[in-house]
Amino acid sequence: MAKRRRGQVLSGVLIVIALATVASALWWIAHRLPDRIADTAHEVESLILFVLAVAAVFLVAAHLYLAYALWRFRHHPQRQSMFIGVTRKEWLPVLAIAAVLLAFDLTFDHRSNEVWAKVFLRVPENAFRVEITGEQFAWGIRYPGKDGEFGRTDLRLVSDSNPLGIDPNDPASKDDIVFPAGQGELHLPLNHPVVFLVRSKDVIHSFFVPFARLKMDAVPGMTTRIWFTPTKAGTYEFACAELCGLGHYRMRGVLVVEPMEQLQKWLSEQQTFGETMP
Repeated sequence: MAKRRRGQVLSGVLIVIALATVASALWWIAHRLPDRIADTAHEVESLILFVLAVAAVFLVAAHLYLAYALWRFRHHPQRQSMFIGVTRKEWLPVLAIAAVLLAFDLTFDHRSNEVWAKVFLRVPENAFRVEITGEQFAWGIRYPGKDGEFGRTDLRLVSDSNPLGIDPNDPASKDDIVFPAGQGELHLPLNHPVVFLVRSKDVIHSFFVPFARLKMDAVPGMTTRIWFTPTKAGTYEFACAELCGLGHYRMRGVLVVEPMEQLQKWLSEQQTFGETMP
């Protein structure tokens, strides 16, 4: 009787855990997701929720089946164990489940490839460009000047007065607008595509804009790229999504979305790289 009672209690606990997990996920979706400020945010979010929904269905189904098995095949003094060999018919449900999972996977893969191409490959020619450089534990920001071109960089040129290692002999660098790590805000134009050139000075970081539902790794020795169109004016936050050391928690920054006219006015008020160099 005691074993039977324990089996019933365990079954009930498993069901409660499964339902509580699904309920907490639904609450998180309804109350904890930040605003969407990018044109592709809804599509990326839909992929995340699709995976979450499929995983939730299988999680609940597995727990319900486990609870049923604990109850249905619970110990009974007058019941003997049965050992049944595997037959071909028993493989049919397994193959059916595998086929359903494959269909889900192919559907998700097709949809995710479309979103991937939109976010990473099809950068508009008129996109506003900004360079983001991660270092332990802050972000450096650089805008091209009026010529629209970034000056060359070389890590051998990095110094206290030149934290991004910009080549002062490159004419294109003279009008670059540079904010050393942790000393500037990231200003973006409203309703205009923005492409981010993401770099790192030391370890792997990850440039993460939760309000855009996008992030991109900052890898030492290479430049990665991601883009989106801000669709909602305001002040937001970006951060590092890669554990990069003890000060990882400090690696956040302010992101401001404003009309292009205000952005250009703000840029015109900033010192250029040429003006800051001795």
